[in-house]
Amino acid sequence: MKGHHLLPIWFRVWVVILCAVVLIACKESTWNNPYPTKDAAANILYTSFEARPKHLDPAQSYSSNEIAFTGQIYEPPLQYHFLKRPYEIIPLIAAEVPKAVYYNKAGEVLPDHAPVKDIAYTIYEIKIKQGVKYQPHPAFARDKSGEPLYLNLSPEEIATKFKLSDFTETGTRELVANDFVYEIKRLAHPRLHSPIYGLMTEYIDGLQKFGDELRRADAKLKRKEGEDAFLNLNKYDIDGVKVIDRYTYSVKIKGKYPQFLYWLAMPFFAPIPPEADQFYSQAGMDKKNITLDWYPVGTGPYMLTENNPNLQMVMERNPNFHGETYPGEGEPGDKEAGFLEDAGKPVPFIDKVVHSLEKEDIPSWNKFLQGYYDASGITSDSFDQAINFNNQGEAGLSDAMKEKGINLITAIGTSTFYMGFNMQDPVVGGDSEPARKLRQAIAIAVDYEERISIFLNGRGIPAQGPIPPGIFGYRDGKEGINPYVYDWVNGKPRRKSIEEARKLLTEAGYPNGRDAKSGKPLILYFDTPATGPDAKASLDWLRKQFNKLNIQLVIRGTDYNRFQDKMLKGTAQIFEWGWNADYPDPENFLFLLYGPNAKMEKNGENAANYSNKEFDALFEKMKNMANGPERQKIIDQMMEIARRDSPWLWGLHPQNFALYHQWYFNSKPNLMANNTMKYKRIDPELRAKLREEWNQPNLMPVYALGGVLVAGLLPAMFSYRRKNRAKGVAA
Repeated sequence: MKGHHLLPIWFRVWVVILCAVVLIACKESTWNNPYPTKDAAANILYTSFEARPKHLDPAQSYSSNEIAFTGQIYEPPLQYHFLKRPYEIIPLIAAEVPKAVYYNKAGEVLPDHAPVKDIAYTIYEIKIKQGVKYQPHPAFARDKSGEPLYLNLSPEEIATKFKLSDFTETGTRELVANDFVYEIKRLAHPRLHSPIYGLMTEYIDGLQKFGDELRRADAKLKRKEGEDAFLNLNKYDIDGVKVIDRYTYSVKIKGKYPQFLYWLAMPFFAPIPPEADQFYSQAGMDKKNITLDWYPVGTGPYMLTENNPNLQMVMERNPNFHGETYPGEGEPGDKEAGFLEDAGKPVPFIDKVVHSLEKEDIPSWNKFLQGYYDASGITSDSFDQAINFNNQGEAGLSDAMKEKGINLITAIGTSTFYMGFNMQDPVVGGDSEPARKLRQAIAIAVDYEERISIFLNGRGIPAQGPIPPGIFGYRDGKEGINPYVYDWVNGKPRRKSIEEARKLLTEAGYPNGRDAKSGKPLILYFDTPATGPDAKASLDWLRKQFNKLNIQLVIRGTDYNRFQDKMLKGTAQIFEWGWNADYPDPENFLFLLYGPNAKMEKNGENAANYSNKEFDALFEKMKNMANGPERQKIIDQMMEIARRDSPWLWGLHPQNFALYHQWYFNSKPNLMANNTMKYKRIDPELRAKLREEWNQPNLMPVYALGGVLVAGLLPAMFSYRRKNRAKGVAA
């Protein structure tokens, strides 16, 4: 065997590398696809999330990253019409929108137009649809004799379970009125700490009394049976919440509160079956994350089938969904925009929704451009790549986005961000004329148009008051401007000149930014929890705005807890705050200036601690009125008072920008509805085709590398063979 020589190891390694290069070059499918090849043309929507949802229990959940899931799984009685604007409440699980029936103290029915002072209480009777069933779930599983399989498990049985799918049997049952009542009871559960419990005690008759009773019962139960003992809410009743029959229940509201209908469109009032509560309350379940916070139970179009918040969260069609159709009408322009093409078709359209964890913006943006996410927001880093502005300052897509057929949808958010003055502060607060003129001067000087341009890439509009567009009471055009800050010039609002601001400052007693009596410079303090490079740039800009009036602004940075403490004690002087609408009603914004809602001492949402008797009286009159000319007239009066007093620099209303691929349909934004996934539709075949086109590898470097390897190997191989032949001759 001495005449046979094995090739040297280095040669064999290079051959393997070369073969790998050839094999890779011949591979047909895209290399960077993060999803299984078998799902390439599947009816699956792909999106992302940045942080794990903390609560999926509807009694506790109150965050936007949670509603992306709870809104599709749970079904409250009412919902918002997907297309109509202004926003309209319509039935979801309720057979119809319940009608308010008013009563006086004697229990006599009052007419709809009865004065608010005569209304002692209101009753809403809610009838639900029949035949609605829950998603498959172990809580409903029963044995052959009809007994529950998993509601009375022993510690040994629970020890063998680690996730919901370990319970192999599932079942379902029909939705009944008691399930809605049970969830209202859960708002008062002492172990859940529902964020709306305190507010609802002000309106739902008997809820406060019920909550007190539950706390006593829970404490007694814990002492008797231990910390994990199940508190069965069916044993206790709320005076103002009644089951009338299998498909009807009623809620008694103190006085008049028409906004209650909006709450009936939130997951807080979605049904929870008592069986699910009992199932998840078994001792040891919570230690394994087998809880309602981790595995929701609903009647909606989707159910959560995978909850791995460190990687993916997956929702799939609920096989027991009762059915619904896409709306057949909208607002003017919807048909031309293609939003009515699916009118009357059954929803949901999409089979599965995959939410992938993306902690950084850039990877998420790149995956969107590659077609691996179906929609995307726009961060500051990607803004210039996505958006161009025309000569009129209107935003449009860049050429790169247009080439990919990407669509842009924009909408002014139903939210407001403002700078507030502490009206209890001896310098910037108070209702004296000099104090008002000081605040008005600062309001003119702080240029929110510039701020929106610099820090938001133009995504927003300066606010003229607390009410954003899309909410009743907002006025557009000349009649909607703040006349203390803006003039109406050539059909547009124009901020008053800095000279006018300086004049107001002088009239306030601070000529050229100095106290007229003492000659000392005016020093003001801005309290903020904001930190980091982005915050520094914004704070530097803010100092420059005050410096226009020769006012020295001192930034007092602190951690968020300390900042909150300052706000509660009223020791902050100037601050920034924001508010997102809970529901589309002006009351939800104007209450931010209502005196009894003061942040100081009362922990309300009136962060400026503003109090004006005339404003408060108008608010109390306006808050329970139906939308109409009379209500608008009162709101206009309130706006005049608030603008004159200037407790806020009215700040801005942000503009939402969203991008959608051409295979994504029914993308009209609805800033109130949280259950719109059922209306979305995709064309998976078009997506698969374009993904393949957009993600073709550039093989030239691979071929070049292969050529270099071959060119380098051939001389070495020939030299090696010559040496072997020479050795053979000598031998």
